Amino acid sequence: MNPSPLKSDEMILFRNTMRITEGHLHDFKRAIIEAVEFVEENGPQLMVQTFIDEQRMLAVSYQLYRDSEAVLEHWRLADPYIAKVMEHCVVAEFQIHGEPSAAVLERMRPMLDDGRATLTPRLAGFVRL
Repeated sequence: MNPSPLKSDEMILFRNTMRITEGHLHDFKRAIIEAVEFVEENGPQLMVQTFIDEQRMLAVSYQLYRDSEAVLEHWRLADPYIAKVMEHCVVAEFQIHGEPSAAVLERMRPMLDDGRATLTPRLAGFVRL
């Protein structure tokens, strides 16, 4: 039996590459850990993983969401934590994989317009959890 196909806004994956501000490595790492701990307890993400390249002062965060409503809920809950992280970095590149709703795209519009964010629709796939 094949599972039903995903709706257009299901299984949204974010890949956020952040350039860490010189002299902020320790504070950046602390802010990321606090944010991840918060969303692990309270957030709607199915998965969050953050990787850091201290030599190049880059970090990459992957976040998998069930759908657009989960993305919006995450932003509502975690905005203070996101703001703390952003005190120590800038977004170098933000990849949106999937087909988020108009509400999600509207929030991402500034980064989409200035080229920091890209949108790639899903072709095929599955998730095992």
